[in-house]
Amino acid sequence: MILDIIVFLLIGLGMLFAIIRLIKGPTMANRIVSLDTFNIIVIGVIVFLAHQFENSLYLDIAIVYAILAFLETIVFARYLEGKNGNS
Repeated sequence: MILDIIVFLLIGLGMLFAIIRLIKGPTMANRIVSLDTFNIIVIGVIVFLAHQFENSLYLDIAIVYAILAFLETIVFARYLEGKNGNS
């Protein structure tokens, strides 16, 4: 029980740092990386909840979320590349 509380506090702290970097990031690339970090933390939370509730449906949700987060990162990276590139 106490270990679960510690894990959630650390996860919350990681989310807080990712959100701060997302808001204050000096460049768009920093913001994209912080958003990707936030997505990875959310995936970890979903997997942790799957373990806690012993429900494998959460793992399927985590996989779909991971795929969407990956595609989101690719889209933002291509946008940033097109914005800064010469083409």
